[in-house]
Amino acid sequence: MNKYKKRKKCVIYFFICVNCLFLSGCWDRTEINDLALVTGIGIDQKGKDVMLTVQLIVPKLLGAGTSMNGSNTGGGGATIVRSGTGKTLADAIANLQEKLPRRLFWGHVKAIVFGEKAAEAGIRPHMDFLSRNPQMRLRSNVLVASGTAKSVLELLPPIEQSSAEVMRELSKSEILMNATLKDVLQMLSDDTRAAALPMVKILPVEKGKTKLETIPFINGTAIFKKDKMIGSIGDKLTRGVLWLRNEIKQANITVSVKGVKGKITATIIHAHTQLIPKYEKGSWKMVVNITSQDDILLNATNFSLYNEQHIHRLEKELARATTARVEAALQKVQKEMNADILGFADAFHRKYPKEWNRVKKRWDEIFPTIEVTVKTKITIQRPGMNTTPQGIPAEEVEK
Repeated sequence: MNKYKKRKKCVIYFFICVNCLFLSGCWDRTEINDLALVTGIGIDQKGKDVMLTVQLIVPKLLGAGTSMNGSNTGGGGATIVRSGTGKTLADAIANLQEKLPRRLFWGHVKAIVFGEKAAEAGIRPHMDFLSRNPQMRLRSNVLVASGTAKSVLELLPPIEQSSAEVMRELSKSEILMNATLKDVLQMLSDDTRAAALPMVKILPVEKGKTKLETIPFINGTAIFKKDKMIGSIGDKLTRGVLWLRNEIKQANITVSVKGVKGKITATIIHAHTQLIPKYEKGSWKMVVNITSQDDILLNATNFSLYNEQHIHRLEKELARATTARVEAALQKVQKEMNADILGFADAFHRKYPKEWNRVKKRWDEIFPTIEVTVKTKITIQRPGMNTTPQGIPAEEVEK
């Protein structure tokens, strides 16, 4: 019995000792001092080569509590910008790494920006590399620069720590288009292979400032087909696209009521868009049902919003203005650009899978011919703090 207990103890001690070898702690650790933390990525086309620009955090400046002026090639702000070139994105990274004393770390990337030429040449090879990198975050925002991506990353924003941070915050606000790395991968893998990415431009420089002391801002949308940018639309048409995609979050609508001087501005509280596909005897149709609840922000007329008849007239004008925005977006995206970034293919696929599978290879021929009917209903929830217009005599108010 004693021999059995001794053997049992020996076996236990043996396994404890062996396990200790695998619990030796940070044998493969990488110190933060050995890493170059990337916060923004810019991809540009330079002739036949790819130019990769990275925005790197400068830890000693952040820790010292110095001015958070953003990126600077000279190294004066909270971030610095460095570039490398190569035949592919992987080659460009290898070239860039040769110029840095620290190893690049991609786990903190907030924004990925494609230059306009790189977007027109095709982003699929770059997206493939980015999606394979285990450090890359799928929640990183993806944008297209009007010009070069490098020029955007070099900016010195006066409020945020970097231009990448500015782009992330603007994307999160969802005033216009918002797309993450995951969203782009999904859009490019759909049957339509059409994608919409926010377009970023540089705010004009104020008098007395340097060309870098400004910020990027989102203005419009870049339209892609088969991973190549085919054109862009402005902010007004972008909001029409957001209505169609059921992604509208913030929007103000200013209208004039027929026969009344002045304008009224309403803002969206809640909006919903439903796509209702119809397939009848070989004919493809789409009904777009839009509903919205609005608040009144400004009343520059002599209308009293106590009157229900006035409210109904205003609701009709708001619905007419919303419909006009949506139809203008349809004219540009469906008829002229022939890019199904609106989700029509998905709607038909869900409701008519057999018919869709039969024609999906010819969707580029069918999409522009779809008859679209837009139905809009606007409800004014609250007229604001004052139901009567301010600044005019009471006898002039139309009650």
